[in-house]
Amino acid sequence: MIRHDRIDITAGSLLVVLCALWGLTQVAIKLAGMDGLPPMMQAGLRSTGAAVLLCGWVFVRGGPAGLRRLFRPDGAFWPGMLIAAMFAGEFLCIFPGMQLTTASRGTLFVYTAPFWVAIGAHFWVPNERLAARQVVGLVCAFAGVGCAVADGLWQGGGNFAGDALIALGAAIWGLTTVTIKANRKLQAIPPSKQLLYQLAGSIPYFFIAAALFGEFHQYHATPTAWAWLGYQTVVVAFITYLAWFWLIAHYPAGRLSAFSFLTPIFGAVAGALLLHEHVSLELVLALLFVGIGIRLVNGPRTAPTMRMAAGTALSEPRA
Repeated sequence: MIRHDRIDITAGSLLVVLCALWGLTQVAIKLAGMDGLPPMMQAGLRSTGAAVLLCGWVFVRGGPAGLRRLFRPDGAFWPGMLIAAMFAGEFLCIFPGMQLTTASRGTLFVYTAPFWVAIGAHFWVPNERLAARQVVGLVCAFAGVGCAVADGLWQGGGNFAGDALIALGAAIWGLTTVTIKANRKLQAIPPSKQLLYQLAGSIPYFFIAAALFGEFHQYHATPTAWAWLGYQTVVVAFITYLAWFWLIAHYPAGRLSAFSFLTPIFGAVAGALLLHEHVSLELVLALLFVGIGIRLVNGPRTAPTMRMAAGTALSEPRA
């Protein structure tokens, strides 16, 4: 297998496409909800479909033996159940929150997750202390969030409850990544098994929440809603995962994750084009500051910190 030490035109082009697809995800969540697919049911169906596709891919790649390896005991069951619960908590916040605020703002708050990774790793992951560059990135991110909050207060551009829910979901996403990095049992299993724990383990939480909120009685999804759910499940949670893992295998993870600053920008553009959302000056400044912050926090690093970059990178496509 050829291993590159820098991002070439192939990887750069693919990364831009992936960031655009991930940026559209928040718009897809909102549009599916507007077309009659309630948020908890939407999250449950997405996790179910993605888990089935993941198992299918493992079977295609490794046959019955590969599938048996995926499901055999690995000593990480309880840590796996912990990250499954965290994964569920993340989307129990993000999916309802996205129905309350704009997709542009939602994407911005979702991508505060790398900053929680950096902060959490500083305290809980050995040899992952915050460097000066990362501290500057966190300051930029804080300024960006401040601009976004100002936009909501002054321009009425969002909903405080929706923004807060999505920000909480992003914090849980970041702390899930830190949990995976800090737990030796989870580190010992392949990314496909980490992902399966999160996808399959979260399904009961979503459908229980859907039942508690009466979503099975509110269900009136249109074909458009199913199409947007299909986009989230097949394109985002399956195809982009495979593309991302291929990139991780062939290129430096830290340099790859540095491109994630493009995702909230694409999200804002998608919200403006597809949902006709107003993008104020405050929101543009917020996107700029958060983008710079992501670039600084996730940029190319020295050897001791590359492991954290890989952990962060593997989480990128989730939103």
